[in-house]
Amino acid sequence: MLPALRRCWAPLSRRPLPLLVPARGRKSRHDPPAKSKAGRVKVPPPVDPAELLVVSERYRQYRLVLQALRAEFKEEVLQKKRQERLEKEGGEEAMEEHQKLMAWNNAENERLRKKREERLRREEEELRDRKLQGAFNRARLMEDFLKQKEQEVLQLQEEAKNFITPENLDERIEECLDNPRNYNFAIDKEGRIVKQSVPS
Repeated sequence: MLPALRRCWAPLSRRPLPLLVPARGRKSRHDPPAKSKAGRVKVPPPVDPAELLVVSERYRQYRLVLQALRAEFKEEVLQKKRQERLEKEGGEEAMEEHQKLMAWNNAENERLRKKREERLRREEEELRDRKLQGAFNRARLMEDFLKQKEQEVLQLQEEAKNFITPENLDERIEECLDNPRNYNFAIDKEGRIVKQSVPS
C-alpha cells in the first residue's frame, strides 16, 4: 500500500512551488473592504448603565486597596532600610533618639486622636440637638396649622347658619321684602351719608 501512495504523491512533489503562496488570515491595511461590508457602520455593543456603575465602583475600590497595600509595603521596606542603616552606623545614641522621637510621635498621635474623637462627639451631639429642635419646630408649626384650620372650620360653621338653603328660601325672601335696603347714597370724607336716593 505504501508504494501505491508513493506513486500517487510523486507527481505532486515534482510540481514547482509558486513564488507567492497565498496566506490565510487578516488582510493587509491596503486591501479594500469586502463588497458585502462596504456600507457597514461599526456600532459598539450597548453598555448597561447600572452594570457600568457597579464595575466602576468595584475597580475604584480595587485600586484603592492596591494603593493602600503598596503604601503599606513601601513604608515597611523603608522602615527596614532605616533600621538597617541605623544598625550599621552602630550609634546607640541615634537609636535612643529614634526611640524617643517614635514615643513622642505616638503620644502626639494619641493626643490628636482624643481631640478628634471629642470633636466628632461634640459635632454628633450638635447634630442630634439640631434634629430634635427641627422636629420640635415642625411639630409646633403643625399644631399651629391644625389650630388655624380648626378656627376656620368653626367660623365656617357659624357662617353656615346664615346661609340660604332650600328650606329657608321663602322666609329669607319675605325678610328681604319687609326690610328693603338702599345702597345708592353718597358719603363725605368723614364717612357720613350726605345724599341718598329714594328707592322706587
